[in-house]
Amino acid sequence: MFKSGNVTIIVNDFNKAVEFYVETLGLNLQYKIEGHLAQVSVPGLTILLIYPNGENGSKQVKSDSVSIGLEVKELDSAVELLKSRGVKFYHFMDSETSRFAYFSDQQGTSLYLVELRKQPNASDI
Repeated sequence: MFKSGNVTIIVNDFNKAVEFYVETLGLNLQYKIEGHLAQVSVPGLTILLIYPNGENGSKQVKSDSVSIGLEVKELDSAVELLKSRGVKFYHFMDSETSRFAYFSDQQGTSLYLVELRKQPNASDI
C-alpha cells in the first residue's frame, strides 16, 4: 500500500532551513521550488521543508512540534562533526540497544542522532 513516507516541516525562514538541512547536516537536496518547498533526504527518510508564506503557500498553516531521528553508524564522530558545524546538543541518552544525541534546528524543531547497538527483540519491546 505505501511506497515511501516523509516528514513535513513548516518553516519560518525557508533559506535558513534549506541551508541547515543541506549544508550543516549534509542531507541530499533532491529538489527545491525557490522560496516555497524543498525536499531533502538521507537513506530511509525524506523531509519536505515548506514555507507557508511562499508564492503558492497558505498563510493559514502554522509550525507544529516535529521530531526527526537520523540513524548514524558511530554516534561520537557524528556528534563531533556536527559540533564543528555549530550544532549544539542538549541531551544524550544511552540504553542497552542504542545511544541518542538530541539537538534542534534554527527554529527549534527537535532532532536526534541514534546509534543502534543491537536490534531489539520482540521480547525487549
